[in-house]
This record gives sequence, structure tokens and C-alpha cells, in this order.
Amino acid sequence: MKSRIISNISEVSKQDWDQCAKSTNPFCSYGFLNALERSGCASADTGWLAQHIIAENDLGDVVGVMPLYLKNHSQGEYVFDHAWANAFENACGHYYPKLQCSIPFSPVTGPRLMGENAETKKLLLDTAINHAEQSGVSSLHFTFIEQDEIDVMTSHGLLQRQDQQYHWLNDGYRSFNEFLEALSSRKRKNILKERRGALENDIEIELIQAHEICEHHWDHYFEFYINTANRKWGRPYLNREFFSILSENIPENLLLIMAKRNGHYIAGALNLIGKDTLYGRYWGATEHHKFLHFELCYYQAIEFAIKNGLGKVEAGAQGDHKIARGYVPVATNSAHWIENPSFKDAIERYLNQERRAVSQDIEYLKEFIPFKKNPLK
Repeated sequence: MKSRIISNISEVSKQDWDQCAKSTNPFCSYGFLNALERSGCASADTGWLAQHIIAENDLGDVVGVMPLYLKNHSQGEYVFDHAWANAFENACGHYYPKLQCSIPFSPVTGPRLMGENAETKKLLLDTAINHAEQSGVSSLHFTFIEQDEIDVMTSHGLLQRQDQQYHWLNDGYRSFNEFLEALSSRKRKNILKERRGALENDIEIELIQAHEICEHHWDHYFEFYINTANRKWGRPYLNREFFSILSENIPENLLLIMAKRNGHYIAGALNLIGKDTLYGRYWGATEHHKFLHFELCYYQAIEFAIKNGLGKVEAGAQGDHKIARGYVPVATNSAHWIENPSFKDAIERYLNQERRAVSQDIEYLKEFIPFKKNPLK
């Protein structure tokens, strides 16, 4: 087998990429990554220079792929290393550029070593490390990796890091009411109150899927997205063209949950549909209505997952308020290659302490889960 590095995902075919990815996760698909690159959202100009790794067998067939980017900043990653960058530059030199194996702007766990067998995955990882060494970068980061990739990466000398998110888990519920019955009486009443409150002022909810999503829907949704992006991040990571290309590339994976008042759209949330998971991504609004955020992003997502037999809803990073609404804390993982031995030792000591703290936080948060019978015990 051999490997090579490409500077644009279009240098490999959709069929070859998706055949290697074999993923139930739409974020790892050719269509999603292609939309980021074609729209210019992930590009050299935005600090995401593609360095994707392709593995080929002796016949020249593509048997493995890895999404990889050369970066000159740490924005849009959701595994925060800004403190590392500051410490490194104060003590050792330049932290940037670095190599980042991730899905840009998406804190979503998924495969990163996407190959047909263990040998292929090892080649992908070896190639990434060799590329980091030869490029002279300070570090190589694999973020939001799957559980079975941790041992492979730590055996290659990478350092494990943990954080936590909130996910809703489907315990075989046949309806939203059945889910509510699993909650304590007080939490159940609170959710019902919030759902009623969200629909006051003549607000209507509309679910739009796949080819039903038209350009005018994206126009309204993008206005919501920009409003949130400007308020929370200072600038948006995604442009209007991205959503049109995404709709062209993977329509079957898209769900817009929109709110209307007096016939006009006033809020919306974008979700991506995987084989067994609904991924909640971006939300925004042009009018403020109490509880509307919870209705669009959490309750409608749960209801959709139950109706469609999905096992999980991932509602994005952060937000302790999600616990009271049925979402539970789960660990997320990343792995990090650090070139400088002294800096690596310091980071390793820090990560050992951080993992213990994350584990303690998760155990503490479990005590606040609103279920009559704690599903995590």
C-alpha cells in the first residue's frame, strides 16, 4: 500500500471517499466536506488548507481516507488549545501552523481513520505523523474521535484528551409522551409548560426535509444563522453558498425545523440526519420568544428521533440547561501529537489532571438527570 496527500477533496471521487468512510455520520461524507471547500468556508483563505490523506492498494484503488487541514489558528474546532498556543509561543517558538484532523466547524464525534482494515488505518496515522514531522509543524490534532480509535492513537504516542457533551438517548420510546413518562413529575410538567409557552403568540412549527428545502428556506435560515453567529462568535464560519451546495450534495441528510408567526419565518434550526443519530447544529432567530429555542432545538429534535427510530440526538457543544430537558452528559475524545518533548511532557501532565476533572464532572452531572430511573447507572 501507499499513501498520498491531496490539497482538495475533489482530487478523489465521491464514490471512493464514501466507500472508505462507510460512515453513518453525514459530517464525514464527501458531500459535506466538498460543500465546505467549494463554498470557500474551508480554504487557505480561512486558515483551513486541505491536506487530506489518501491510501491506495497496489492496484491503485483508494482504500483509506483522512480529512486533514493545515491551520494557522484554532478557530472552529471546539477542542480548545488557545492556552497551549500561548504557552508554547512564550516558551518554545511558533505554535502555528499546526495540522488538524477534524470536520471543520463541527463538534461531532466520527471516524477519522477511515479505512477498510487495521493495516490501512495504521498507514493513514503513520502518514499523518510523518507529514507533521516533515512539515515542521508544532503539533497534530485528532478531534472528536471514536472510542475505538483512542487505543490506536495512544499506542503511537499521541496524548488523549477528554471533554463532555450532552446527548439525548432513545430508550425505545414509542412517542414523546412515553419519553415524558420516564421523567420525574416536576421535570415532565416543566417541559409541557415550556412547549405550550413556545407556541404562544400564534407561532407554528414546520419541519422541512430533503428536496422540500428550497432556496427561499435557506435565505430565511441564513438570516437566522448570521444573527446568532454575529452575536456569539463575532463572525460566521459558513457563508450562504455553503447551504445551497449542501442541499445539492446531501439533501437526504438535511432537516430544517422552522418557526413561523403571521405567515413569516422567525426562527430555525438545522439538523443533519445520520443512520442512527440526529445531529443538531445551528440555530437562530429574528424575534425573541420564550422557550422557542428549547422547542426547535431540543423537543422537536427528540420527537423527530422517536418518530424515525433514531437512537440518539446530539445537540452540539456546551449547555448545562440541556440536562433538565432529557439530555445526558457523555465523554468526547481527542488525541494530540506534540513535536517538542518538553512541551509534550507538560501537556501530558495537564491532560492527566483534566481527564480526571472531566470524569468527576460527568459523575456529578449524572446526579441531576431528570429521569425516574437514571439510564446511566
